[in-house]
Amino acid sequence: MKNIKVLMLHGSSDVYGASKIFLLTASVLKQNGIGLVVVLSEEGPLSQQMQELGIRVEFVRLGVIRRKYFNAPGLFNRIKVMYNAYKKLASLAKNEGVTHIYSNTAAVWVGALLARKRKYTHIWHLHEIIGRPEWFSAMMGKLVQNGSDEVIAVSGAVKAHWEKYISGNKLHLVYNGIDYNAYLYETKNLREELGIPKEACVIGMVGRVNSWKGQEYFLQISEELNKKFLDLHFLLVGDAFPGEECLFDGLEQKILEKTFKDKIHNLGFRQNISQVLATMDIFILPSILPDPFPTVVLEAMAAAKPVFATAHGGALEMIEEGRTGYHIPWDNASAAAEKVEKLIENKNQIENIGLNARRSVLENFSLPAYGNKIIKIFS
Repeated sequence: MKNIKVLMLHGSSDVYGASKIFLLTASVLKQNGIGLVVVLSEEGPLSQQMQELGIRVEFVRLGVIRRKYFNAPGLFNRIKVMYNAYKKLASLAKNEGVTHIYSNTAAVWVGALLARKRKYTHIWHLHEIIGRPEWFSAMMGKLVQNGSDEVIAVSGAVKAHWEKYISGNKLHLVYNGIDYNAYLYETKNLREELGIPKEACVIGMVGRVNSWKGQEYFLQISEELNKKFLDLHFLLVGDAFPGEECLFDGLEQKILEKTFKDKIHNLGFRQNISQVLATMDIFILPSILPDPFPTVVLEAMAAAKPVFATAHGGALEMIEEGRTGYHIPWDNASAAAEKVEKLIENKNQIENIGLNARRSVLENFSLPAYGNKIIKIFS
């Protein structure tokens, strides 16, 4: 293990789900004596946390792939940025004696290109289900198949998607695990800061603001619930990708149009998610497309919050209907609200479901289990 040196690549420096798993993976490798050089596209909260752990971080624009680049100028830009990244990473890998390259998310391609050209072992950690456009899904599948030695899928749903393209035994299912201590013992919440009465029921969501994470759908569900209950408050946490701030501004405008806007708290980015979850009574994951394996659901479960998640993607594997949470439709706000309102009316059930959720996440999605599987893949 001591002869392994890993070049770890990730395209952002936020602390949302995939970034948290990247941080966890780096910590596991470091604790097991594996040499690391982490490369991020930019400075930010993630790079700060890495450096606090004593992990070396370099900054190179990696040319990550996002939907906004699906046009001629965008593709030209990505090719140019990736070419420059390739040259810098090739020099860095050679100078550092790298043996393995680890790429986190399907948006980071340059690691696969470098590993294939220079014969490094490439491990690709996939968090995505790419359904459309079909041509892009097929192209991505070929890239992963030809450009990786081992592939990690974060859920059964993700694994099933990539099995269409990846042959052999290189595809591994490894459920995310996180350090749950902050969520188990958090005593502070944001109610006083936000002016929310202690007796009010708070329903919330956490997630990047984009077209499919479901912020607008969350507002639709909230509107249905607000028709029947007077003591509800709604909490949204999350910002947009850099360069897409207009999406957050659009969300703010939609909130201003609601008659109950004084009960909606849109906080943007918050570092301390444990305090955010401590503020909530009920958590909703309103993704309108399959969310591969939303880490925030694990966090909410660890915080003993009942989770209502749209019934597709990894949430189907994380939540046991009626015992640790509930599945709701992703296209019918009225029907979703009906399921939520039954729990609002039963405070004892809120507590029972929340405690069941906590027990489930600690038993099935533990940090040691994650670490053991990751080390086996790298060894």
